[in-house]
Amino acid sequence: MFKNYLFVSLVVLTMTHWLLDLPLNTASAQHEMTVADVEKDLEMMKQRNWGRWGKDDELGALNLITPEKRRAAAKLVQRGISVSLARNPEVDVADDNPDPFEAKMVLSSDDADNKWAVDVFSVKYHGYAHTHMDALCHLFYKGEIYNGYSQKLITSKGAGVLAIDKIKEGIFTRGVLIDIPRLRGVDFLEPRTAIYPEELDAWMNRAGIEVKPGDVVFVRTGKWARRQAKGAWGPETEGLAGLHASCGKWLHTRDIAMLGSDGASDVVPSGIEEISHPVHLFALHGMGAHIFDNCDLEQLAAMCEKFKTWEFLITASPIPVNGGTGSPLNPIATF
Repeated sequence: MFKNYLFVSLVVLTMTHWLLDLPLNTASAQHEMTVADVEKDLEMMKQRNWGRWGKDDELGALNLITPEKRRAAAKLVQRGISVSLARNPEVDVADDNPDPFEAKMVLSSDDADNKWAVDVFSVKYHGYAHTHMDALCHLFYKGEIYNGYSQKLITSKGAGVLAIDKIKEGIFTRGVLIDIPRLRGVDFLEPRTAIYPEELDAWMNRAGIEVKPGDVVFVRTGKWARRQAKGAWGPETEGLAGLHASCGKWLHTRDIAMLGSDGASDVVPSGIEEISHPVHLFALHGMGAHIFDNCDLEQLAAMCEKFKTWEFLITASPIPVNGGTGSPLNPIATF
């Protein structure tokens, strides 16, 4: 058995070194996908997950977070140390933040007769700057959303189905960090850098863990470390590091409950004509897996390295806005 394990480990590591040593265009060619390829994988996901938890289901893959899964996740807490995965609100206009978070004081000590402090928050959270959770209604494809619901149920009055208020009980499960810059021996990935399935396997082997049904998988690209070092850039014009579409089946076969990253999960540009965010399409539309976008994974990565563990309890509580397409929030990892 040990010989078999050693053989598999060597194969995975060899494939990883082979992949990382290839020029980017050559590695890309090895995993090239067309719209037809994406739709084939998407159909496989739909066949398995649409109707899996009933024709009226609105939780999607969160159904995999069972009471047993929650109890097992709670046992991961051994040190009692928590780490936030949220960015502090980005309040300044920048290349990656055209819609800053707004906080306005409406009552303060400026009025000598006032006894209260009151403020108003406003944020357009979808995009590339603010930490948030995507609801399953966030993405349409060919007139449909997850589980076969019509996109016509999402109107100017809000989402009639699959909205964020369905997640009022929050997220409480096992989280797993996949740290690709650490795997590659760099501080961060450059924009447009694609992550391929072999690297996900290599990280699992290096970290000595596996992704299990009901997990939330976080993929670190080092986006915020790069922003700190080099300044903001425009993701839609200059690109983002992220998962290549070929990772879709990898995630699906492991029955993840959710996907998260410090970017948009997808590599930008995707390299697939007409489909800008295939990983979003696979997760939200095909698997029914909600997404955490723009998490700050720097402190989490440092803590995981310090404790030499890449699993933790992950908790999160979206704001249950009726008909909401998502929510800003503060995911917490606890060791």
